[in-house]
Amino acid sequence: MLKQTLEADLKEAMKAGNDVVRSTLRMLLSAVRNKEIEIRKKDIGLSDEEVIETINTEVKRRRDAIEGFQKGSRPELAAAEEAELLVLQKYLPPELADEELARVVQNGIRETNAKSEKDFSAVMKAIMPVLKGKASGDRISAIVKRELSGNA
Repeated sequence: MLKQTLEADLKEAMKAGNDVVRSTLRMLLSAVRNKEIEIRKKDIGLSDEEVIETINTEVKRRRDAIEGFQKGSRPELAAAEEAELLVLQKYLPPELADEELARVVQNGIRETNAKSEKDFSAVMKAIMPVLKGKASGDRISAIVKRELSGNA
């Protein structure tokens, strides 16, 4: 299970004295435990899919923080967040390539008979269950918008 991998990697980081990995994994395991409590799975633990959802949430937080720190001219804080982001991304499955993503989006457009950008939410509703955890929402959204504007 992914949670056990995280715990083992935390022990390794502590032994190796790798502060960035140690603090990032501690934060992540804390988020996983909070999620277990929140959805009342403290006794049985989260499934790997639920742990991946938690990791994705933390990745999104890091990306938002990086953007905010860059806008605020705080490169040292942005660099720290980027280091944590790299640690978190190691535990995520690889994202789909743009071509594969576009193919799924085109199938969603055909299924929903979408004609313009007004149909954006219908397409997203149709494809998100298929793409959940396989690509970031920002990438999916951008490709849906691009495909819908090309169909107009």
